[in-house]
Amino acid sequence: MSETFIHNEEQLKALFKAAFIEVIEEKKDFFRELVEEVIEEIALVRAIEEGRQTEAINREDVFKLFEVKT
Repeated sequence: MSETFIHNEEQLKALFKAAFIEVIEEKKDFFRELVEEVIEEIALVRAIEEGRQTEAINREDVFKLFEVKT
């Protein structure tokens, strides 16, 4: 086994960057799902915050909106 010595901070950064890119490329599906979940969570938090700032309505009024008009 050969040993590799890192002589400076730039070499260390380059090594970490290359390793990180390789992991992302090998696990694309995992990272895609992770990003999707984060985006969904952010949207949910924003919706909850927006809902807290709006006027509350009662249950009957909500269900009236779903009634089929003939």
